[in-house]
Amino acid sequence: MNIGFIGTGNMGRILIESFIESNAANPSDITITNRTRPKAESLQKSYPSLHVASNASEVIHKSNIIFLCVKPLDIHPLLEKVRPLLKPHHCLISITSPISVKQLEELVDCQVARIIPSITNRAFSGVSLVTYGESCKQHYRLFLDHLLSKISIPLSIENNITRVSSDIVSCGPAFFSYLLQRFIDSAVEETEITKDQATKMISEMVVGFGKLLETNLYTLPTLQEKVCVKGGVTGEGIKVLEEHVGEMFNKVFQQTHAKYDEDLEKVGYQFNK
Repeated sequence: MNIGFIGTGNMGRILIESFIESNAANPSDITITNRTRPKAESLQKSYPSLHVASNASEVIHKSNIIFLCVKPLDIHPLLEKVRPLLKPHHCLISITSPISVKQLEELVDCQVARIIPSITNRAFSGVSLVTYGESCKQHYRLFLDHLLSKISIPLSIENNITRVSSDIVSCGPAFFSYLLQRFIDSAVEETEITKDQATKMISEMVVGFGKLLETNLYTLPTLQEKVCVKGGVTGEGIKVLEEHVGEMFNKVFQQTHAKYDEDLEKVGYQFNK
């Protein structure tokens, strides 16, 4: 199966590298293009048999499956240009949350899906969020599930939970990276530990924490109970978190959803005009 990528920015590059290095796809079966050609060519230096196309039309011509890895507001203008090239045997995949499979199906005469990846997929872990259009046939669904299972756990979602699912799966690593960095900075400010020492300890703690959750030995609440000895140090730390975290994450979801609604309105105008 020939796979094309239009756009090789952060997430496009992560998908390309992950598919190749997990042996989910051969570089020789992948054709890529980018508005800034050197970005695409830099990938080819790592994987010489990868094909670099001059434009989106060439990618479509050489591919069965086409990943759209461009910004949400760039998708409609792009599809207006190339939709005569998209035939029923093609499968078009958007990796952006504000555009629904229904909107894509109304614009193009090919099979469609939406796949929202995560940076954790680069380590062949985490979740990828999948929504198939009604037009997407079983052989493509099976192929894509197999492809994604090499780098993630594919999870099918409905459109109504797209944003919150993306917040958890795709934005979550950035949110918690920020919190961990603040954890490190505070440890350095309040004690004599060095930044390198704190970073090493916290990084290994997070890796171990993930492995512990993977065993299913503990749920998140029971894990807290195991570490929190009554009257102990951890309990005192939890008191501070309970006092100061408050509605912080509620506000995170409120803010991301407000931006999402703004993007939906802009995208909706493009698709409905």
